[in-house]
Amino acid sequence: MLLTAPLRAQEIKQIPLKKIEANGSNTIKKDTVILDKGVPQKDVSDVISKLFHGEPAPAIDSVTSKAQISVVPAIGYTLVSRLAFVLSGNVAWRNGPKSRLSTVTASASYTQNKQFIIPIQTSIWTRNNDLNFTGDYRYYKYPQNTYGLGSSGNIANEDPLDFSFIRFYEFALKHVTGNWYAGAGYMMDTHWSITDKGNKNGTPSDYRAYGTAGRTISSGAGFNLLLDSRDNSINPSKGWYGSLLYRNNFKALGSTAGWTSVIMDVRKYYKFPANSDNVLAFWNYDWLVLNGHPPYLDLPSTSWDTNSATGRGYIQGRFRGARMIYLETEYRYKITRNGLIGGVLFVNGQSLSAAPGTKLQTIQPAFGPGLRIKLNKVSKTNVAIDYGFGRQGSNGLFIDVGEAF
Repeated sequence: MLLTAPLRAQEIKQIPLKKIEANGSNTIKKDTVILDKGVPQKDVSDVISKLFHGEPAPAIDSVTSKAQISVVPAIGYTLVSRLAFVLSGNVAWRNGPKSRLSTVTASASYTQNKQFIIPIQTSIWTRNNDLNFTGDYRYYKYPQNTYGLGSSGNIANEDPLDFSFIRFYEFALKHVTGNWYAGAGYMMDTHWSITDKGNKNGTPSDYRAYGTAGRTISSGAGFNLLLDSRDNSINPSKGWYGSLLYRNNFKALGSTAGWTSVIMDVRKYYKFPANSDNVLAFWNYDWLVLNGHPPYLDLPSTSWDTNSATGRGYIQGRFRGARMIYLETEYRYKITRNGLIGGVLFVNGQSLSAAPGTKLQTIQPAFGPGLRIKLNKVSKTNVAIDYGFGRQGSNGLFIDVGEAF
């Protein structure tokens, strides 16, 4: 059984093969119906199977308590990594007949920009779906440019950075009522061997003005309130997703500095037109430092959200600051009736402040088209190929598995 792994070098998505009742009953539905108005739906495995065997691939069976293990080699591309060569693995099982899918997903990547990346993500559900234990663990050896603080900075203010990075996040979420969950956890980000070369154009470096350090640690507690009524977490066609995450970092827990932040992540999905499979999706992502002086590399920044998805059209880290307001709209539509090929049109905008205590700056827009190729018709997982256009000549190709949001 193949559990699709992502191509994006910066993150891992969890791709369920089942979906949960939206009414909060926590009962398992049957696998996604592989039929649309009488037209059998196709994916990449169907095409390959027909090419070599003359028959469609068999339907994916249900995941049970027996662990299903997959290893998938892949190639991805982003502006910050260029080509990325990825080896991904996934283990999935259920802790009970009505339990949601539990997964452990890991990968190792080496990129054209000499970046080495190992992310591991876990989502473990108890037998009755009352508790969900999630983990996010990462190691990066990560050369990456920074371009200063705020969203008004010039792309010519390029300052090459190099650093190593470890993340350890662990949360426990408890079912409250309906589609609501709440919980708490521990969050730690540490960077070391941090070096920069200064702005290539000779202008003063915002990184150096903010305060340099060879090693930084952000360690503290996180509190999360979650609403999820989506019909499919990897490729929703309707429903809401909302998350409020409060983080408090303490020197007593090893932090370089004490600081707090909040992340508000809200998404809404509509079928448009209502009787079609086309989807109009909206996303608001606000990442705000409430007080304190976070390390430079822990400040809110383009494409440093959990899924590395903000700001298609700009390189990761293009804008950075103490406050980030982000909005995006995307229209997803079928090109072929069998669902094998689809397309998207997206537009986004972001505004960031500079150092803590400063005002939001210029809104930086981006837009672009994309192509979708159905990789798994049961989970509705697509290979996403997008081309984004931003300001000051910023543009580039983004290849991933799964939707941006």
